[in-house]
Amino acid sequence: MSHTDGFIHLHVHSAYSLAEGAIPVKSLIKLCLKKKMPAVAVTDTNNLFGAMEFATEAIKAGVQPIIGCQVALGLENHQLVLLCQTETGYRNLCALVSKAFLDVEPNVPPHITWETLETYAEGLICLTGGMAGSVGQYLLHNQNKDAETALKRLKKIFPQRLYVELQRHGLPDEDRIEEALIDLAYKHDIPLVATNDCYFPAQEMHEAHDALLCIAEGRYVTEENRRKVTPEHYFKTADEMRDLFDDLPEAVNNTVVIAQRCSFLLQSVKPLLPAFKTEGGRSEVEELQAQARDGLEWRLENFVQSDAETAKTYRDRLEFELDVIIKMGFAGYFLICSDFIKWAKDNDIPVGPGRGSGAGSVVAWALKITDLDPIKLNLLFERFLNPERVSMPDFDVAFCQDRRDEVIRYVHSHYGRDRVAQIITFGQLKARAVVRDVGRVLQMPYGQVDRIAKMIPNNPANPITLAEALEQDEALRAERYKDDTSDKLITIALQLEGLYRHASTHAAGVVIGDRPLPELVPLYRDPSSDMPATQFNMKYVESTGLVKFDFLSLKTMTVVQKAVKLIKQSRGIDIDVLKIPLEDEKTFKILQEGKTVGVFQLESAGMRDTGRKMKIAKFEEIIALVALY
Repeated sequence: MSHTDGFIHLHVHSAYSLAEGAIPVKSLIKLCLKKKMPAVAVTDTNNLFGAMEFATEAIKAGVQPIIGCQVALGLENHQLVLLCQTETGYRNLCALVSKAFLDVEPNVPPHITWETLETYAEGLICLTGGMAGSVGQYLLHNQNKDAETALKRLKKIFPQRLYVELQRHGLPDEDRIEEALIDLAYKHDIPLVATNDCYFPAQEMHEAHDALLCIAEGRYVTEENRRKVTPEHYFKTADEMRDLFDDLPEAVNNTVVIAQRCSFLLQSVKPLLPAFKTEGGRSEVEELQAQARDGLEWRLENFVQSDAETAKTYRDRLEFELDVIIKMGFAGYFLICSDFIKWAKDNDIPVGPGRGSGAGSVVAWALKITDLDPIKLNLLFERFLNPERVSMPDFDVAFCQDRRDEVIRYVHSHYGRDRVAQIITFGQLKARAVVRDVGRVLQMPYGQVDRIAKMIPNNPANPITLAEALEQDEALRAERYKDDTSDKLITIALQLEGLYRHASTHAAGVVIGDRPLPELVPLYRDPSSDMPATQFNMKYVESTGLVKFDFLSLKTMTVVQKAVKLIKQSRGIDIDVLKIPLEDEKTFKILQEGKTVGVFQLESAGMRDTGRKMKIAKFEEIIALVALY
């Protein structure tokens, strides 16, 4: 693409501009292909939530992804657009958006300071933010001297990397300051760039997007004194932008120049395992071998009635597994898992005996990661780790529901507060919820909205979309077209369904890095948590090289511990749950009668019924039932 016939969007809000942007990442890539745009920037508000997904999908489709962000500068909330020119720029942008969340007081909107911007400016291209930027805002308020001072300061921070951003959305204030912006740009020899601040994919979605803004702010569409954008804030074609700025072709040409200057590609990296601190100068491999061999001897002495031949079977299996683990480079992972699980057990925090394929590892059993004897139960190590199918090991560890957070806090303090974080998750506008939300902002009668919402099937295990519900339910289709108001409700809801409305913290996932996390991934702070979270969700965070650990909470563990304590208090009997026999006839009689309410994974009506029909008589049959049901 030549500078004189193209246009690249450099100011786009994807759906990751929560409850503000209405362009899902995959839809954005399709728009680029449809409109023959070879590159595009995503500049979500104060975050990089969608950066990895955007880069992955764009590269897959042959579109150049330009990683960027619209950041708030100062408490005045003046906006700037920052675009990653190099890898250093990306690392600096990660630092900036992390600080925007982590370095502000609670309940203060995320923002960065001028001083922070100066520190982390290398490798970034800056657009002045149009009317909402510092320069634009000062001009709007007739503070021309302050506007010039701000522009000169930005030019010093971003030498040869600053562009004066012009926008034409049909707003009177944009027209009022445009000439002054151009004059300042020419006076200080700063190039112009034309952008369209995109919030939705097509002009006809303006009404639905307006409803989205009302949902976010708890307002009604009929209110005048609230945030609004114009119908022009959509993803325009190159021809539309060239026509819009036909008097300033240089401003459009510079979008292509900027795209060509941005050479950084965000790509997946291999896992970067954090180091495990060993004692006595031993390497991780030596530490793993020592702990595993000592742990196996303890297991054999306390839990296995073994002769020399049986013990050899266990030791041979251990050495085989150690060889695979070491060759695959996962010694540190096993040691870290063992460390926090042992800490939990030493602090009387109940830990599950093991679940998933990890229970097939003798090394895990020896290290007390699991409490199930894999040889006795004929469990396969190769299901967990296989040299022919290289993937990260993943132990699903269940902790007491009441005290799991103590374990997470231990990991946070022990492995470095700057190297441990939880993982972000995003709440979506689901079918029923979006109907209710849209009905509220349209001020429709509650009874009418409630009736329509309840016609949509609600199955959390297999959620149905609004479009699917309409296709399957003739009554719902008839309700939609009963009157114009209902049709408007459903039409808007269909356009907003699936968009992200808020961010929170994943209940179980924790990542540990081998270096300060902002060097690998941007961070976010959930207002309800004192621990940072990654800005990439569970699906994409491991692409940055971070290793994920699952800290599941299980009420059953809490119940078992309380039962053991009550038995001790009331009957004076000490029970070691690890030595409870797996062949107790009275227990199997209870299972055969289907009396398993409160028993983990056996308490549903279907499982109770199947258990009765199977006449469960041994532990292996429970394994088969859980695996096959």
